Amino acid sequence: MILARVIGNVVSTVKHPGLKSYAVFSVQPVDEHGQDAGETFLAVDHAQSGPGDTVIILREGNGIRQLLADPKNPIRCLIVGVVDAVTPAA
Repeated sequence: MILARVIGNVVSTVKHPGLKSYAVFSVQPVDEHGQDAGETFLAVDHAQSGPGDTVIILREGNGIRQLLADPKNPIRCLIVGVVDAVTPAA
């Protein structure tokens, strides 16, 4: 699981059939303090998130295919939750 911030929408004129009903976002991994922690990447939304939201991302293909009940879906990064708050460890 990865903690990240949604930074923008991705728009395309053609999508793989497995992505037809999903929004795709550009996301920035962050640490527990909200600071950037790595390179941006694309993630498919499954949690009704939007730009500015802090989210949890599942980044493992087999787990995503099981969650979506689609053994042939090509999604590798899936937003599975919107984070309300993060409390850093003391």
